[in-house]
Order: sequence, then C-alpha cells, then structure tokens
Amino acid sequence: MRFILLAIILLGGVFRMQAQETPAYDSLRREILALRVDVNDINLRMKDSKSRFQSGILVSTLGYSTVIAGGLMLGRERDQLGQTLLVTGGVTGLVGTYLLTDAFRVLAGKRKQKKP
Repeated sequence: MRFILLAIILLGGVFRMQAQETPAYDSLRREILALRVDVNDINLRMKDSKSRFQSGILVSTLGYSTVIAGGLMLGRERDQLGQTLLVTGGVTGLVGTYLLTDAFRVLAGKRKQKKP
C-alpha cells in the first residue's frame, strides 16, 4: 500500500514537471522558427544585392577609367574630346556609385518596398 501511494506521488510529480516544460518547449520552437525566417530573409537580400554590387562596380570602374583617359587627353591636340570624356566618365562613375550604395541599402534591408 505504501509503495502504491509513493508511486502515485512520484508519477504525479513527473507528469506535473512535463506539463510545465511544454510551454518552454513551444516558445523555444517559436524562437527557432523566427530565426529561420530571419536567416532566409538575409539570404534573399544577399542574393538580391550581389547582382547590384557587381553591376555597380562595373559601371563605376568604366566611368572612372573614362575620367582618367579624358584627363590624360587634356591640353593636347584632342582637348575637346578629353573634356567630353571627363564629364561623361564622371556622370557614369556617379551612377555606378549610386548603384553600389543602393546595393548596401538592399543588404541592410533599409530600402523602401515598392507598392503594387
């Protein structure tokens, strides 16, 4: 009789402990799922910003290389072409720089979403 009473008390305590662990398990599961969503969002932004980085670097490099070529032509027989290349390369370089900063905004998640 004592053994049965002792077994009931111990089993009751074990079931009570398991019932208390369930909410902690659910909240832990929710946190893990939230972290997975965050990681998936970061991966998506990384993929989106990669192409923007590459195009920004390419456009900036072309633009500033054109500026250098135009600067080398100044004061020589093709001075007008040099001035034109300076302006064109400067504008192209600035567009490339804007593309790079836009890629950083996408990566940071600070870019405003367009409404459909």
